[in-house]
Amino acid sequence: MSGHSKWSSIKHKKGAADAKRGKIFTRIVKEIIVAARDGGGDPDMNPRLRMAVANAKANNMPSSNVERAIKKGTGEIEGVNYENFLYEGYGQGGVAILVETLTDNKQRTVSEIRHCFSKFGGTMSEGGAVSWMFEQKGLIEINRENLDEDEVMMTALDAGAEDFYAETDVFEIYTDYADLHAVVKNLEEAGFEIEKAELTREAKNKVNADEVAGKLLKLLDQLEDLDDVQKVYANFEISDEVMEKLSQD
Repeated sequence: MSGHSKWSSIKHKKGAADAKRGKIFTRIVKEIIVAARDGGGDPDMNPRLRMAVANAKANNMPSSNVERAIKKGTGEIEGVNYENFLYEGYGQGGVAILVETLTDNKQRTVSEIRHCFSKFGGTMSEGGAVSWMFEQKGLIEINRENLDEDEVMMTALDAGAEDFYAETDVFEIYTDYADLHAVVKNLEEAGFEIEKAELTREAKNKVNADEVAGKLLKLLDQLEDLDDVQKVYANFEISDEVMEKLSQD
């Protein structure tokens, strides 16, 4: 398997913090609305909506919230019109950063993102400047409690996965962008409960960010805290020693 960035672990911990602040609910609701708008309100016929609903359940979102978001997306009840925008830039140490957003006000969103980059030592760039450094992948997470690592890994690879990683709490399974739904189906049929399934972006190459780790993570945290931001990607890795030191600060 290819080398794995520590950023996934950082994001996992950050996600838990976001949930406590309620931000993750807002992000999931936006995703459900857009998925239902673009592909219809039936999760069985709309893979993107199916993943969004599964993630809502994994985060204990009330079913009434999910149903209301779907109806907003299909137009059954009035809702906000969200649009996807991708912003690009560089952080400290030349780290490439992609920011995925869902917003009803592009001018507000780009202003807030530009402010974050400027305030915390980064710079925004033109579209296409860094997006080519990333490729879209499918990401599946399975809670690893009481599961045998070798069994899950072999089943995942047989199901069509490309990469497999055993993190502290979950098994992370990466697929080709187009194969995500098929791999999810194969794993479910094999008896595994999927905790999360989503499209993500993986850096083709990573740069070491040990010397700027603290400042860089602050920039990424601030970007992720913006209401209109759905996901943030960066092409860096941090050594275990520096990660340990940061966790103690």
